[in-house]
Amino acid sequence: MRILLTAAGSRGDVEPFAALARRAAASGHDVLVAVPDRSGVDLDGIDVRSLGVDFSAMIESQGVSPLAAMRNLREVVRPVMRGVIVEAARAAQEFRPDVIVQHPKVLSAPIAADVLGVPHVLVEPVPAMTPTREFATTTARDLGPVLNRLSYRAGAAAGSMFRREIDEAASVLGVSRPRRSSAPAATLMPISPAILGRPADWPDSVVLTGPWRAPAAVADAAAAGSSPDPAVDAFVAGGPFAYAGFGSMAAGDPVARGRALVEAARARGIRLLVATGLGGIVVPDDVRGDDVLVTRTVDHATVLPHAVAAVHHGGAGTVHAAMAAGTVSIIVPFIADQPFWGAHLHRRGLGPVAIPQRRLTADLLVAALAEASEYEAAVASVAERMSHEDGTGEALRVLERLA
Repeated sequence: MRILLTAAGSRGDVEPFAALARRAAASGHDVLVAVPDRSGVDLDGIDVRSLGVDFSAMIESQGVSPLAAMRNLREVVRPVMRGVIVEAARAAQEFRPDVIVQHPKVLSAPIAADVLGVPHVLVEPVPAMTPTREFATTTARDLGPVLNRLSYRAGAAAGSMFRREIDEAASVLGVSRPRRSSAPAATLMPISPAILGRPADWPDSVVLTGPWRAPAAVADAAAAGSSPDPAVDAFVAGGPFAYAGFGSMAAGDPVARGRALVEAARARGIRLLVATGLGGIVVPDDVRGDDVLVTRTVDHATVLPHAVAAVHHGGAGTVHAAMAAGTVSIIVPFIADQPFWGAHLHRRGLGPVAIPQRRLTADLLVAALAEASEYEAAVASVAERMSHEDGTGEALRVLERLA
C-alpha cells in the first residue's frame, strides 16, 4: 500500500507522523511523508518530501500570539500555509498514494483524495475538529452541551481564510475547487484512552488510537538512558530534579519565566533541567549554577522518567510523554489546546491546577511542586495502562482496512 502522510506545524505536530511512517514502512508499506523544514524531528530513514515551509522560523519571528498571527497574516502566515496546501497537493499528484493521511492544516488533502479516487484520513493531534457535547475544544471551561458542540465550528471554518491557496492547489490537481469535498474515511486521534475518555456522541469512524510513539527498538534505547548529550545524562544521574520546557511557545517574558523556575526549584531543594526550545524560557546568567542545566532540547523518553515533575506548556505530545513516563505534569498553558489539557488533567486527578503563563510566579510554582507527589499514584496507574497501548499499530490497522 502506498501511504502519503502530510504533516504541518512544529515538532509536536510532525513527530507523531514520523512515528507512524516508521511503523508503516516496517510493515512493508511504501510511505512518503510531506513535512515542513527544520521541524526538529528525527526523520532519518524515512522517505521525506519537503513542503518548502518553516514553521520554526515563523514562530521565531513572531512568537505564538494569535494577535501577531492575524497582524502578519498576509506577510508571514499566508505564505507558509500556501506551501502546505499547494505542495501537499503536488506531492499527492506525483506520488499517487492509495490513501492520504492529513494534518488538519493540510486543507488540500480532501480535494487531492477525490481527484485520485482514494480515501483520506484526518488526524486530530488534539480534539479540535470532531464536535462533542461532552467538552469544548481549546478551552479550560465546560460551556455546557450546546455551546461545547458549537465551539468546534471555529476550526471547521478555518479553511475559508485560505480559499485562494486551496484554489491554487485544485489547479495543480487539474480541477476547480469543489463546493464540497468528501468526508474523511476515518479520523485518527493519537490520544490515549487512559487520559481522555471517548465521548459517547463521536461517530464510529473516529478512533482514539493511543499516542504514536517511536518503534520499540528506539523506545528501548531511550529507556536504557542513552541521551545524545552526555551533559544531560550526567545531570539526570545526579539526583532529584524537575524538568521545565515550553517547546515552541515563544511568547511573553521568557527571562521572568526562567527566574521563576529556578527560584521555585531552589525553594523546593531540587535541581532543574531546562529545555529552552524555541525561546519560551531564558535562564539569565546571574541565576545559573551547578543545580541548573540549560539545553535547547531533550529526549523526553530519556529524561522524564527520572524527573520528580515536568513543568511544561501542555501540548498533547508532552502531556502524553510525561504520562507515559509516570511523571506528574505542572502545566503552564499558552494557547490552543493547552488550557484544555491543563484543566482536563486536574479534573481527572492527574496533576495540580494549571498556571496560565501570564500568571506564572515562583510562589505558584513552589506550591505546585509541593503538590506533585499527591498525584504520583494516579499518574503511575495511567502510565501502566498506556504501556499496553500500540497507537501506531492501531492507526495502521485502520489504514489497511481502508485501502
